[in-house]
Amino acid sequence: MAKSVEFFFDFVSPAAYLAYTQIRKVAGRAGGKLVWRPFLLGAVLQAAGNRSPIECAAKGRWMIGDLARFAERYGVEFNMSPHFPINTLPLMRGALIALEDGTFDQYADAVYKAIWVDSKNMSEPDVIGAVLSDAGLDAAHLFESTQRQDIKDKLKANTEEAVERGAFGAPTYFIDGEMHFGQDRLDFVEQALAA
Repeated sequence: MAKSVEFFFDFVSPAAYLAYTQIRKVAGRAGGKLVWRPFLLGAVLQAAGNRSPIECAAKGRWMIGDLARFAERYGVEFNMSPHFPINTLPLMRGALIALEDGTFDQYADAVYKAIWVDSKNMSEPDVIGAVLSDAGLDAAHLFESTQRQDIKDKLKANTEEAVERGAFGAPTYFIDGEMHFGQDRLDFVEQALAA
């Protein structure tokens, strides 16, 4: 029986973006099932007593260079967003709607590209709407649906569950209850999936 990898992510994380570009391949090679788990990184960091690496100037400078090296290794485009950090609350609720609607791949591809390739300010509703519409998605439906109480509750529950299970940042993966963290640990994710 195939194992599952739960992928906890927030669009605000450049490391989660890089992991996103690779996780399907990793799961595919290992014969694993991918389970998308949108959460709110800011709330996870706060609950875990953690901070964004960018808040430490020396670590932030190093991290930007390291992300660029991994993007080159993975063969993907990456530009550090000049709008970082952005408020991803509506985007993360939108991810839950897209999962529900069966349009997640289209949605996530558009949002990640807008933030981490095209450097668009995805904190702005007009920009979000244009990006989603250009991707062939129903932006009005997505915006309206983000106000549903069940969607708000689901995002909060995902975030709380991640914290309870030991998450302290993004991306975080769970396989058979074992946690892995970081876009640079995908080899361990693949190994755990294939075991």
